[in-house]
Amino acid sequence: MNGIVHQLSRTLSRAGPLVGCSGSAGRRLGSTVASKRHIEGQLTSEEIYAREEKYGAHNYHPLPVALERGQGIYVWDVEGKRYYDFLSAYSAVNQGHCHPKIVAALQAQAARLTLTSRAFYNDKLGAYEEFITNMFGYNKVLPMNTGVEGCETACKLARKWAYTVKGVPKNQAKIIFADGNFWGRTMAAISSSTDPSSYEGFGPYMPGFEIVPYNDIPSLEKALQDPNVAAFMVEPIQGEAGVVVPDHGYLTKVRELCTKYNVLWIADEVQTGLARTGRRLAVDHEGLHPDMVVLGKALSGGVYPVSAVLCDDHIMLTIKPGEHGSTYGGNPIACEVAIAALEVMEEERLAENAERMGELLRSELRKLPRDIVTTVRGKGLLNAIVIKETKDYDAWKVCLRLRDNGLLAKPTHGDIIRLAPPLVIKEDEIRECTDIIQRTILSF
Repeated sequence: MNGIVHQLSRTLSRAGPLVGCSGSAGRRLGSTVASKRHIEGQLTSEEIYAREEKYGAHNYHPLPVALERGQGIYVWDVEGKRYYDFLSAYSAVNQGHCHPKIVAALQAQAARLTLTSRAFYNDKLGAYEEFITNMFGYNKVLPMNTGVEGCETACKLARKWAYTVKGVPKNQAKIIFADGNFWGRTMAAISSSTDPSSYEGFGPYMPGFEIVPYNDIPSLEKALQDPNVAAFMVEPIQGEAGVVVPDHGYLTKVRELCTKYNVLWIADEVQTGLARTGRRLAVDHEGLHPDMVVLGKALSGGVYPVSAVLCDDHIMLTIKPGEHGSTYGGNPIACEVAIAALEVMEEERLAENAERMGELLRSELRKLPRDIVTTVRGKGLLNAIVIKETKDYDAWKVCLRLRDNGLLAKPTHGDIIRLAPPLVIKEDEIRECTDIIQRTILSF
């Protein structure tokens, strides 16, 4: 061991002092990586890109910017340049980067007790369960870690309910999804996908999943008439599909039809929930109560993976001990972090701010030239613009130039750019950001 430490010390002394790096970030890279450093001992952005390219799986296509710090609505790259964050980690940091109350909850609990598994009780889980069920008006919560785990859990609950309560014959339960849905990339999630980039090359797929058009009530009603249908899972606004907002009243009809045909309505609020659209939940715009709600992302303010499935006893209690679980689900850190994140959402009135700032953002975006930006849509601070692609520019090139001008956003589905800043953003900051967007668009 002493020899290893001595060799490491020699290596680090040759590399120079480490500034803002930890672990492997301070090591010298191979000849494939440029040797020049912005600060002695710290990797440049280009070196960070090259290291990930060399050692990591190529399952993402990140915008080329290497971030090392975040606070509120801002992030900084390793060269020290500041950016407005207009993606918010896909709405995971609704409360802003590194919110002090949430970080404090994480630190305090991490120093006391991190993980017990569900083999034992701990003193935090029950408090969190009581808090979140009272807030959202459900009997029970099943804690998980990621959004896709939450949606998988909801599907399992729906099938179990179908067999034990509705009386669907064994192994015949069906779950209906909307065209354009996105809830992750597990085998079950891609089995409901209509995007070839998600499902192509990964078959065979999960049976019992069927697709109907989004925002199409007649098609949904026809599908729900099948007595073997257990549930309809739908995003109130489709995020990954490009912030597709359904007609007002669509979700009310969904509620009515699911009740009529004894089908569970699962609201996937992983991205749309927790104040993002200007309400606590997106379904609150129509005053609705789904049979199940799936939460994730901002349930931790972006500091820790936390997700949850909320429903009432007649659904939740169909699953018995040993039939579902998660080693990390409901761990003490997650519970304390989630309570703090939800308290921040309420105390700082993030839903109200999201509604006001979203109206301002869209009103400014609608001033952009229509020969480049063909569509502006959204609700609250979940918004998107559609770029008319030409041989000279597309959404990716627009995002690169936005980055150069100090604002980070990311394309989805080629021609769509999501614009979703943290919900703590203020009016003067919205106006500065719309000025950046306008100058960027006009530069094309």
